[in-house]
Amino acid sequence: MLLGAAGFHAGDWLTVNTQVAREAAEIGLAVLNLRVNDPEAARDVDVTRVRKIFADNGLVIGQTNGNYGGGLVSDDEAERARAIKFAKRMCNLTRRLGSPNTYLRPGSMNRRGAWYPHPENRSAKVFDRLVDSARQICKVAENEGVRVAVEGGVVCPLYSHRRVRDFIDAVGSKALGFNQDPVNFVGTIEDAYDTTRLINESFDLLGDVTLGAHTKDFRLVDALLPHLVEEEIGKGMLDHVTYLRRMQKACPGGHVLIEHIPKEKFAPAFGAVRDISGRAGIKWDRPSGH
Repeated sequence: MLLGAAGFHAGDWLTVNTQVAREAAEIGLAVLNLRVNDPEAARDVDVTRVRKIFADNGLVIGQTNGNYGGGLVSDDEAERARAIKFAKRMCNLTRRLGSPNTYLRPGSMNRRGAWYPHPENRSAKVFDRLVDSARQICKVAENEGVRVAVEGGVVCPLYSHRRVRDFIDAVGSKALGFNQDPVNFVGTIEDAYDTTRLINESFDLLGDVTLGAHTKDFRLVDALLPHLVEEEIGKGMLDHVTYLRRMQKACPGGHVLIEHIPKEKFAPAFGAVRDISGRAGIKWDRPSGH
């Protein structure tokens, strides 16, 4: 496996430069994701430049993340069509960049954000729209020879590991796989106090279709009502040892990306993951030729 970061460079992929890559390499990161605002604006010269920057600094281009919001489940067919078109273009750009997969965001019926709850998110009609959207995208992914990595979470239409499995089976494309991120599925106090069970459930159901992973941490706030917040890696409640061991077994060639922290926090987070890796018996790979 390769250890890297999602969001180390907060801007669009076209603004990646040598300084960004050098800073990531100095920390020890091996992979960075790329955020894309407009895949149709990608010129061959831009692709060549970014690929060279990564290669010159011993980095691998990781997952691509397109900025198409939550439109894949929208009941506005024009909005949904735009999101599908965007994701299809992401498949083409992903191939050109040599990225292993592009991220599939399930979306939400909540107009305020793709990762916000809505009472219709768990409905059959929303699930069916997402399946239809994904089938259209995956046909292009198959033609381009790239993979599509879907993620889920308790507030979105793919609210459980079982629901994700049902979704992947319903789409029925070999191009579609899963992006592991157990913190997204902590929905109850029982989950919070037993993340080992939650992690094992995820890999038991989805290990065979796992393409990569995000890693972060969380804690349960002392309060009358259940309230979860993200926490620095290693200071929270996630069983990282089990997580890394299961990931290593399921997807030994995958990328594990630290996420949801500001740039200055990546160095200590990298150190924390390396410390946990020692306890878990995980030895991280380096990019080929480095």
